[in-house]
Amino acid sequence: MRRSAHPIGSRYADPVTPHARPDRPRTLGPNGPAVSPLGLGLAALGRPGYINLGRDADLGRERSVAAMEARAHQVLDEAWRAGVRYFDAARSYGRAEAFLGRWLAKNGIAPSAVVVGSKWGYAYTADWQIDADVHEVKELSLPRFRTQWAETRQHLGDHLDLYQVHSLTLSSGALEDRPLLAALAALKEKGVRVGLSTSGPDQAEVIARATDLQLDGVRVFDAVQSTWNVLERSAAAALAEAHAAGMGVIVKEALANGRLAARSDEARDAAVTTRLQAEATRLEVPVDALALAAALAQPWADVVLSGAVTPDQLHSNLRALELVLDERVWATLDSLIEAPEAYWARRAGLPWR
Repeated sequence: MRRSAHPIGSRYADPVTPHARPDRPRTLGPNGPAVSPLGLGLAALGRPGYINLGRDADLGRERSVAAMEARAHQVLDEAWRAGVRYFDAARSYGRAEAFLGRWLAKNGIAPSAVVVGSKWGYAYTADWQIDADVHEVKELSLPRFRTQWAETRQHLGDHLDLYQVHSLTLSSGALEDRPLLAALAALKEKGVRVGLSTSGPDQAEVIARATDLQLDGVRVFDAVQSTWNVLERSAAAALAEAHAAGMGVIVKEALANGRLAARSDEARDAAVTTRLQAEATRLEVPVDALALAAALAQPWADVVLSGAVTPDQLHSNLRALELVLDERVWATLDSLIEAPEAYWARRAGLPWR
């Protein structure tokens, strides 16, 4: 019988008290490729608009395609020098796949030297406009998969290791679409792992369904990428079970789109910022590093994504690899947990910047 995603004692508590070192050697799943503990996500580097707090100050006004590609390559260069070896993109991240593909080619990086994941399901529709009415449109259909698979291969070629269904939900019907699942499973014959990403308050149920899903006796999904951070932990038990079953686990939004990096100036986030800053000051690290270290400490987390858009942000994020959090820190972090419904309602209200 599957365990509840919310263990006894605290509705949204973690299933275990984590004590793993954040810099321990990792693979993407027990039998997967070696990965760096911290990966670089390109959601905020591949397009001019995104929902991260503080983005206007980070990027300024110059957000042409050329300027954003130069910025992306600068951050990718710094990440590579720092030992980052997992990179995450998606068809809906503007030109992220093209930026990443050209950077890999320019630097002569062999497919065997890096692990690259991307996602299909959303189409980018903003036409490089920050104030677009609609930035992306979701469709988890077999025709959309076939179209976007060809586009992704054009940009990333043999560097692509993991192709994920983007924000798979129960209501999408994708988990019951046998022709689509068969097409996804066929990727394994091409040497590409199959994964899914999740969002929303029902993440745990989606992960549980995906972990158990088999086609002709073989599990369809090799990896899952989900939101986990010190505010929203409801997927933790399901992610632990997925990892125990042999799936790779990637953590996204560990900084809650900037809320855990002291980027919010809203009164309702003041208490969170104050408590995090007090512990970060005591440990002599940046606030963002403290929040990322909490995600890195989860024993089921193979990769935690940084969403840095500047070299300085990346180096600040990398400080998380130095930290082993003590019980005093965990007591503070445990006081910050939010109900999933409240967390996701807040995230849904973040404007594109």
